[in-house]
Amino acid sequence: MKIEEIQDNVIEIIEPVINDLGIDLVDIDLKKMSGKALLRVYIETETGVTIDDCERVSREVESILDVEDPIPYSYVLEVSSPGLDRPLKKPADFIRFKGHMVRVVTREPIGKQTFFSGTLGEANEHEIVLHLPKDREITITYDMISSARLEVEV
Repeated sequence: MKIEEIQDNVIEIIEPVINDLGIDLVDIDLKKMSGKALLRVYIETETGVTIDDCERVSREVESILDVEDPIPYSYVLEVSSPGLDRPLKKPADFIRFKGHMVRVVTREPIGKQTFFSGTLGEANEHEIVLHLPKDREITITYDMISSARLEVEV
């Protein structure tokens, strides 16, 4: 089984459990290393992630993964906040962070460019509008986005 399939299966199993705690699952990252794997679970709440939140999620996720056993090798579980440069994955993420600085990498070039940094404008279930420097604007569909993150604004 491919690592992407395992990750998708893990998300399907743990997201309802995390949501039941009143916490949002941002993303997971599963990396195979020599000997063991590392499963990182990134969570957030509207008021910020506390150590208690991480501990509660860790206990619940560990319990459900022990029962469901979707990872075919041993692993270490880590739960944390996504940080200031959190990834944007779902349409709801883009809608929530309208007006924030983001960086977007596209799967294919748009106007000879695959990396964009600008202010996130309108976002809906299908696409985003990115306001770029020099009063430029670009519309990008979600299927064109390889990765997207908030930019740390100083």
